[in-house]
Amino acid sequence: MVFSRFILSGRAMGAAKACSLLILLCCGAEVGMTEEVSPGIYRTPETRFEDLQDYPFQPHYEQVGRYRVHYLDEGPADGETLLLLHGEPTWSYLYRKMIPIFTAAGYRVIAPDLVGFGKSDKPGSKSDYSYPMQVEVMLQLVRALDLRAVTFFGQDWGGLIGLRVVAAEPERFARVVVSNTGLPSASGIKGWIGYPLAKLAVWWQGAITLDELRENVTFLRWMTYTHYVDDLPVGEIMQFMGGDEAVRRAYEAPFPDVRYKAAAMAMPYLVPSQLRENEAAWQVFEAWDKPFLVAFTDSDPITRGIEKEFLRRVPTAENVTINGAGHFVQEDAGKELAQLMLDFMTRTPL
Repeated sequence: MVFSRFILSGRAMGAAKACSLLILLCCGAEVGMTEEVSPGIYRTPETRFEDLQDYPFQPHYEQVGRYRVHYLDEGPADGETLLLLHGEPTWSYLYRKMIPIFTAAGYRVIAPDLVGFGKSDKPGSKSDYSYPMQVEVMLQLVRALDLRAVTFFGQDWGGLIGLRVVAAEPERFARVVVSNTGLPSASGIKGWIGYPLAKLAVWWQGAITLDELRENVTFLRWMTYTHYVDDLPVGEIMQFMGGDEAVRRAYEAPFPDVRYKAAAMAMPYLVPSQLRENEAAWQVFEAWDKPFLVAFTDSDPITRGIEKEFLRRVPTAENVTINGAGHFVQEDAGKELAQLMLDFMTRTPL
C-alpha cells in the first residue's frame, strides 16, 4: 500500500510540475521573470530585491566555477572578520538584524548566499546540488577573498557547510559559533548505510502536506515534505516560522517561480549524505584548541539535542541557551545572538 501510494503520488506530482513548467516556459519571458544565464542556471532579476525591508546592503559577487556567488561585505575592511552562513530556505537577508550590530562594533562581516539561494546563481535541477558542491563553492569563496583570523557562525545548512570549510582550512579560523545546526556523522558500517536508511525512511513515510507538517515538525518530516513537494512555498513557511508579510516577501524574492527553487527542495534530502566525510571533519574539532561557542535555542524542533554532540566532542566548547526562540534564531532573537557573539569575541581576543 505504501509503495502504491508513493507511485501514484509521484506520478500526480510529476504531471502537475510538467504542466506548471510548460506554462512558465511559454509565459516566463513575457512577464519578465526568466533570467537563464547559461543552460539550466538561473539568476534572479535584481528587480525582485528592490525595497526590501531593512536590507540596505550593497551586493558583491565572485565567480566560483560555473556560478556567480553573491555575498555581503559590510564594515571596515581592516576589522576582524566574521563569516556568517545561512541555511535552507533562507539567504543573507536572514542576517539583517545582526550585521549593523557587528559593524558598529568595528567588525567586518561577510555573509554569502549559498548557490541556489538569494542573489547567487541557481541551477535548475535538484541533481545539480550536492553537499560536497556547496562546501567546495564556499571554500573557494573564502580562498578568493583570502579571509583570515575569521570568526565563523553557522545555522542550519550554514553549519553543515561552514564547519566542513573550517575543517578543511582551520588555520584561517580563529573562533567558531554554532546555533541550531549539526555535523551528522557515522563511521564503520553505519557510515555506509546511514544515508540509504534515511532515504528509505522518507520513502516509507510518503508525501505529506504542509498542514500535516505543521501538526508535527521534525527533521524527518521536513526532509520528506521538501523531497516530494512540487513547489516549495518558501514565504509561507518563513511566515509560519514567525515572520510578518514583509518577511514573507523578502524570502520569496529570490524565487520568481519553481525553476529557481531546486536547491530549497533538494538540500534537506542531502543532510545525511556525507556521514563518513563528516566523521573525518570531526577529527579536526575533537582537537580544536580555539574558542568555540554553542548557542542553540530552547524551542527548535529540528535540532533539539544536537548541541550535546558539540559539547561532548569539542574540547573548548562553551554552552549558552537562547530562550524563547525557534529554528531561525536570527529572526527570533537576532539582536540577542549578536550581542552574545560580541561578548564571546571580547572575552576571547585574537
